[in-house]
Amino acid sequence: MSVTTKDVARVAGVSVATVSRYLNGHNVLDENREKIEQAIKQLGFRVNPIAQTLRTNRSMTVAVLVPTLANIFSMSIIESIERCLDQYGYSIMVCGSRGELAREEEKLRFVRDKRVDGVIVIPVGSSGSHIAEIVGDDIPVVLIDRVVDDVRFDAVVVDNTNAAYHAVEQLIIKGHRRIAMIAGPQHIYTARERLKGYRRVMSDYGLAIDEDLVLVGDYTSDTAYGLVKELMQRDPRPTAVFVSNYEMTIGAIGCLNELGIRIPEELSVIGFDHLDLSSVVKPPLAVVAQPRDEIGRKAAELLYARMSGDTTSFPSLIRLKTRFIQGSSIAEHKSG
Repeated sequence: MSVTTKDVARVAGVSVATVSRYLNGHNVLDENREKIEQAIKQLGFRVNPIAQTLRTNRSMTVAVLVPTLANIFSMSIIESIERCLDQYGYSIMVCGSRGELAREEEKLRFVRDKRVDGVIVIPVGSSGSHIAEIVGDDIPVVLIDRVVDDVRFDAVVVDNTNAAYHAVEQLIIKGHRRIAMIAGPQHIYTARERLKGYRRVMSDYGLAIDEDLVLVGDYTSDTAYGLVKELMQRDPRPTAVFVSNYEMTIGAIGCLNELGIRIPEELSVIGFDHLDLSSVVKPPLAVVAQPRDEIGRKAAELLYARMSGDTTSFPSLIRLKTRFIQGSSIAEHKSG
């Protein structure tokens, strides 16, 4: 015989209604929750997810769609989202779009058909009309890392413009004038904002921008490797470079090591996002560190509020601050 909610209620010493509230994701007293969880474990009770979804019109599942899964930024955020939603009884379904619009659309249809209760997505491009069209009005959506131009969605991002501005400013203060930037693809919001910060700080300090020192990559290490190799063939060379995401920073460092270019004696370097490579990368890099845990947590909390019916301040744009880690990869530059 299968175990029922009545059996769980009897063993836990609570009402069937209390067990139902717990199973459907509602708040119950901590004391009752502990009793119910102990009874479920003792009896080997299993929820029928299909029946629960039909009964409550909620699957207690959230979809998280990111451009790539093989990415420390994405995985850190996914872990933070899962940790936050766990406390509300939600599970997550993780999908990768591989940075392709067609695949993003395919995955959005897939999670919609799975009747997820909400979606958190790092969008592929600057348009979000396909997201709204596929997901519809009944499923809340929260964007992370990037915003779109044509549709109103809740979003959690970092202050990319000021982050890049502050990073490049450190190089200017150290006397650098030929400052290169490895920018990201300009159809992506974060890449545009970081390049904007670079251009703004150069302008504010009255420095001419050599467009030959501004190279656009695709946020991958292989491309950055080639772009840095190209930069090092410039005459004269740049004295410093700002690399605008984690993967491209890895590629840039690999290229400089292979070329035998000493950091910071021959080239000062600032990367983007925290590098957990202190035992490998010498000297320790100066980097712009994003609050990855906070990004995931804020997105999950905002989505949970929307799934619970809170429509306050829609759409909400949460903009988080980055942190600059000084490292030892910046040297004073003296002209002449």
